[in-house]
Amino acid sequence: MTLSELLEGVTTLSAVPASSLLMDIRGVAFDSRKVAPGFVFFAFPGAKADGTQFAAQAIQKGAVAVLSESPAPPDFDGLWIRVPHGRQALATVAGNFYDHPDRRLKIIGVTGTNGKTTTTYLIDSILRAAGLTTALVGTIEYRLAGRQLPSINTTPESLELFQLFKELEDLGGTHVTMETSSHALSLGRVHGVQFETAVFTNLTRDHLDFHGDMDSYLEAKQMLFTSESASPPRFAVLNHDDKLVAAVRTNPQSEVITYGLGEGASARAQRVATGFDGLRFEIHHNGRTHAVESPLVGQINVYNVLAAWCAAYCLGIGPEVIARGLAECKAVPGRFERIDEGQPFLVVVDYAHTDDALRNVISVARGLTSKRVITLFGCGGDRDRSKRPMMGKAAAEASDIVVLTSDNPRSEDPLGIMNDALVGIRRYDTPHVIEPDREKAIRRAIENAGPGDVVLIAGKGHETYQTLKDRTVPFDDREVARRILRGFGYGKR
Repeated sequence: MTLSELLEGVTTLSAVPASSLLMDIRGVAFDSRKVAPGFVFFAFPGAKADGTQFAAQAIQKGAVAVLSESPAPPDFDGLWIRVPHGRQALATVAGNFYDHPDRRLKIIGVTGTNGKTTTTYLIDSILRAAGLTTALVGTIEYRLAGRQLPSINTTPESLELFQLFKELEDLGGTHVTMETSSHALSLGRVHGVQFETAVFTNLTRDHLDFHGDMDSYLEAKQMLFTSESASPPRFAVLNHDDKLVAAVRTNPQSEVITYGLGEGASARAQRVATGFDGLRFEIHHNGRTHAVESPLVGQINVYNVLAAWCAAYCLGIGPEVIARGLAECKAVPGRFERIDEGQPFLVVVDYAHTDDALRNVISVARGLTSKRVITLFGCGGDRDRSKRPMMGKAAAEASDIVVLTSDNPRSEDPLGIMNDALVGIRRYDTPHVIEPDREKAIRRAIENAGPGDVVLIAGKGHETYQTLKDRTVPFDDREVARRILRGFGYGKR
């Protein structure tokens, strides 16, 4: 591929010599360590490092050109191509380099504050039940034709995304289900990607440290449905019961299907029965009734199942196959994940890290027991401070005991973060424990539990680390809970 072919569709702010446009391009990279002879290197300005610092190094390693939205350093010796938006340019270039596999694959994008991960797992399970070769891209992991890969970001950079699309296509795959975060949409990581189906789960307060306000947050999500860089999704699946989602603008070319429990939803759940063993309910759609069952629990998962059902329906999958795929999705790591060591109370680990998610997961726990709900949570550092007292309030208003601890404090003082959350907790008379050491806090929560109680360990879910000011240390809530339970004499035999 020539540089001219690679740059097709890219707006450039600097002239490119005609002779350079004929150069053969062998690869694209935004990490200078991955540059090889014949590569084009993208230099992004970043929060921790500026890619322009590595441009000379990339040229020394054989890069034939550097693309950036920043001006060239004064001492740079090489071809510097300036563009208005680096990540959008990278997405266009990546699509060109890999011959636009997204136009042949069926890409299902799921956005929203809560439920993205579970919904994508459910959709992927349905697709695999239909006998399809798939990819899954999300917070916990990436899956490619049955192979598990580590997750770098919820939504990876466009170059990595198109590499995955191309590899799936080469393996005979047909469908990709991906979490599409507001960060990815705002930054241009999915710029130009052709989505077959776009799903919006819900919208509550989150990521305001990045977006600034709720209007900007919603507008970022909106981009999945009205992108100017690709054709609109063929189908738009919206949560009818969420007022903000219901107000989302869709392209007239998109077929809209809504889901919910309320009147007016295209696909409506009725006769919902939920218990410790999962969900059973009926979906009414187009005058027909479809029975579904899922091992997942709680009303929040009724919505996730509905979203997955609608997405699969849009893809032409029959109700019987959909039902089988839903039933086969046994659990999602770190999403109301049960820790069972034979103890007479329930211990659950969940990723809930917003006040709305915390409120939802406590509601699920409350629906499983007539006894007490003991909630452990913390708040992340270097993130939106305003949600901390709201999380404290959500925990205290719905729990019988609250254990406040540290989450991922990052560069902040853990005690300062906890004090912010304590403001919300103290609005109620709920008994609470303050313990900054997360392992000791989990021990306190478990030792307070009696028969029939539910211990909810919230915030980190599937994460296997804790990010401190000066280092990242191994820490898995699930393994810590198991070890503590065994220390108390429980344990399967």
